[in-house]
Amino acid sequence: MSGSTDHHGKTAEQAAERPPDERPPDVADLIAEHDEELPARSLSRRWDRAVWLVCLATALLVLKQVFLPFSKGNQFYLVLFLGVTLPLVFLCYRPGRPAASRAERDDPAPLDWALSLLALLVGLYPLLGGFDSFLDRQGQLTTLDVAAGAALLLLVLEAARRTTGWVLPSVCVAFTAFAYYGGYLPPDWAISHAGVDFSQIINGFYNDATGFYGTPLDVAATYIVLFTLYGAVLNTSGAGAFFVDLSFAAFRRSRTAPGRTAATAGFLLGTVSGSGTATTVSLGAVTWPVLKKAGYPRESAGGLLAASGIGAILSPPTLGAAAFIIAEYLEASYLEVLLWATLPTLLYYLGIALAVEIDARRFGAGPVEVGTPGAWAVLRRGGHHLLSLFVIVAFLALDVPVQPAVVYATAIAALFALVGRRHDVRGWARSLVDSLATGVRAALPVIAVCAAAGVITSTITKTGLGQALASALVDLASALVSHPTAVLALTAALAAVAVSVLGLAVPVTASFIISWVVIGPALVELGVDRPETAMFIFYYAVLSEVTPPTALAAVAAAAITGGDVVKTMWRTWKYTLPAFLVPLAFVLTDHGSALLLRAPVGEVLWVFAASALGVAALAATTGGWIFREAGPVERALCALAALALLYLEPVVVAVGVGLLALAVAVHLLRRSHA
Repeated sequence: MSGSTDHHGKTAEQAAERPPDERPPDVADLIAEHDEELPARSLSRRWDRAVWLVCLATALLVLKQVFLPFSKGNQFYLVLFLGVTLPLVFLCYRPGRPAASRAERDDPAPLDWALSLLALLVGLYPLLGGFDSFLDRQGQLTTLDVAAGAALLLLVLEAARRTTGWVLPSVCVAFTAFAYYGGYLPPDWAISHAGVDFSQIINGFYNDATGFYGTPLDVAATYIVLFTLYGAVLNTSGAGAFFVDLSFAAFRRSRTAPGRTAATAGFLLGTVSGSGTATTVSLGAVTWPVLKKAGYPRESAGGLLAASGIGAILSPPTLGAAAFIIAEYLEASYLEVLLWATLPTLLYYLGIALAVEIDARRFGAGPVEVGTPGAWAVLRRGGHHLLSLFVIVAFLALDVPVQPAVVYATAIAALFALVGRRHDVRGWARSLVDSLATGVRAALPVIAVCAAAGVITSTITKTGLGQALASALVDLASALVSHPTAVLALTAALAAVAVSVLGLAVPVTASFIISWVVIGPALVELGVDRPETAMFIFYYAVLSEVTPPTALAAVAAAAITGGDVVKTMWRTWKYTLPAFLVPLAFVLTDHGSALLLRAPVGEVLWVFAASALGVAALAATTGGWIFREAGPVERALCALAALALLYLEPVVVAVGVGLLALAVAVHLLRRSHA
């Protein structure tokens, strides 16, 4: 999912009434500047209307495929889907960043139109001469087939560059070159291979189900677009403003209320925005003035905003786009993926809640009066916005496939919006149609990324590169340590670093896909189950948005609060530390599967309790607070206790409990002497 959350109604009015020194920068400008996706053009009315029509037609095509799929199969639909969406990228995204103001119109140039028309031609080329005959030429493409496929390759890479930058296209070029020139590598190298003929490379991209039309694009065309449509409809109905008002109303007056409000609002806003950075900016625009009045330092407030924003795409019921790819790769239901994420989400927000409690005491935060009605009044007015979220989970629990479940939830959100605008049915209908077009347009960057990711997965399939690199990673760990447990721990640590570094340069979806095919086999080879491996990679791919030195969400939060960027990054890391360490617990022991609810109830309970104590120990370590300010000895003991508690073996957990008890005892002893 992709896109941004625009707050309107009473919440926006309140923001507009703030004094100039408290008024945050323009939300749309900040999202465009700091999001992992580059900003789209601001088209003139005529061309914007033309794009709107194509996006609306595409939305109807997606909905049609859910209930009346094409008889020629899913690949036929994917060819058609890419053929109509890829041209839109060249119309909606410019070749480079504009020098002029974002408010000025920026219509497509002749080159953009030429690329768009070429994308339409080569994208639909497999259908023009008969789709069945095109498939029959698999492995024996004609010269015209190869030329069309090569052109589509260049266009996909350019689309990815326009929407996300140079890194992902460069990676795709490197993989393509590796496929072609692999035969020139020394034969004794583990990654050497015979080399692949250019026509066969294009065949793998263009005619095979592992290339452009592989799992990543399939997920984008069948899951992600539907969720962006759902988010757009939910946002248009006023859900964003309701979620913020509900968060403010829930906690009212207490010194921890501002921090709790930011965390809760971030979680709720994530349902209408799949971007951690966009959620951070939208959240900060509303909650930063309250945090400021409560006494939060700029950097700490920025860290809390970034952690809350990124937590939204780690949390059910609307996880990030990579979660849908997990379901496809593992041939699991999306409900299973949601269940796997449940306990890690609770641990993540437990860490934030404890950090909020500690910060409120350290900073001497005070209560802030916010002019919102009580929680029940807010719920009576807009509680229906929550219903569609529960509808998705309920339908999934009833074994309804994901696609129709999301469509039903979208319809319910639209009907409730109609109730709120029953005196303006025409306006409601217009906003609903606009939401459908907006949802498709918001998904264009993800579509470009997923099509480009097909280049990488196809190359790895043809050359066996993934298994070779995975074996090299295990060999490196084995050369440094010898004990099997140590090999696994070191491999997991190296994998976490590799995924995080990769995520600094490419979007979350691409980072997960690349890491799954390159790093995933290394953990599987060491005996880690595929679900644990997938969730491990997913968490580190998402957390790259708050990983220094780029930390896009933290940079955006610093722009909101005016705090120091580097300090904000480290404050964010403090809040998100449990999310960095808990995924290691998935893979280091057999009991880690209990954190994904893949174990008996008794095992799940003690594992969750141990992990919660570990998170509490981490909070005490990073926050420097237990019952009052903690000294170096207590913090060191808590750090050791946290590491032991997150290594989920009963004996080690018992040691961790003892260390934590010792830390508390030392703290109480110091407190009594003080």
